[in-house]
Amino acid sequence: MTFDGVVVVDKPAGWTSHDAVAKLRGIFGTRKVGHLGTLDPLATGVLPVMIGQCTRLARFWEDSEKAYDALIRFGFSTTTYDRDGEPSSEPVEFAVDPAHLEACLGAFRGEISQVPPAVSARKINGVPAYKLVRKNIEVHLAASDVTVYELSLQSVEGSLARIFVRCSPGTYIRSIAHHLGQILGCGGHIEELRRTASGPFKIEEAFTLERLQLLKNEGRLSEALLPMAELLPKFPKAFVDDITVRHIRQGRDFNTSPFSVQPGTPCVKAIGPDGCLVAIGRIVVPNLYHPEVVLVDS
Repeated sequence: MTFDGVVVVDKPAGWTSHDAVAKLRGIFGTRKVGHLGTLDPLATGVLPVMIGQCTRLARFWEDSEKAYDALIRFGFSTTTYDRDGEPSSEPVEFAVDPAHLEACLGAFRGEISQVPPAVSARKINGVPAYKLVRKNIEVHLAASDVTVYELSLQSVEGSLARIFVRCSPGTYIRSIAHHLGQILGCGGHIEELRRTASGPFKIEEAFTLERLQLLKNEGRLSEALLPMAELLPKFPKAFVDDITVRHIRQGRDFNTSPFSVQPGTPCVKAIGPDGCLVAIGRIVVPNLYHPEVVLVDS
């Protein structure tokens, strides 16, 4: 049996995103597996994983925003900006003042320039920075522009503060924690990090790796997949007949009904008579689409 779709994984702590993908390759029995957005080994939560032909749709989620629940420990900084790193400042006694911290958060809202942690997947001449750090090569990463749409203080207890962040892709929550510690003059790092959403994929629909293995053992693995025809809900469905399906698979443009697809819609999902996704079409002229991504008949 072949599988095509997205499974939302609740990545456990201690696993890299690559580890999770390798596990899913075994569970689903295919090499065609890819994830949307790396999670640090310390982090848990939403890791959308594309299975089979769905890997070809990755481009449509590249700009998806992310949401995180983060616990920051103030009192010292670390080399990795999280609890897995070595202390990089002298520990100090520090109790968070909620009002003062709330005032400091304003500097991290909206469009900001952010320097990623040296231990990160950001590449230097094609090599991930963390690999250079492991070889004791000094790393200097350039700042990048990101957007923090929402940043709120959830709770405070002693030296710990929990925040919620909704942000653009490429935003490092570890950097926010580190730089907050610098502003407060006490150092800070991430103690816990959980991604609660990645684009349209939410933690409520996520499966643990143990649950996925159990579903496989029970022959119910398809229950964990979000089918391709139901993905990308912003793209309206254009139902096509068998003849049009053949034309699409030959790379030919196809027409849509003005009654089902509003003229000027940038992209549509071509859905075959069997209810499966055939292609993603991009507009040529109103109600005429070119198949940008074509899926093979499985």
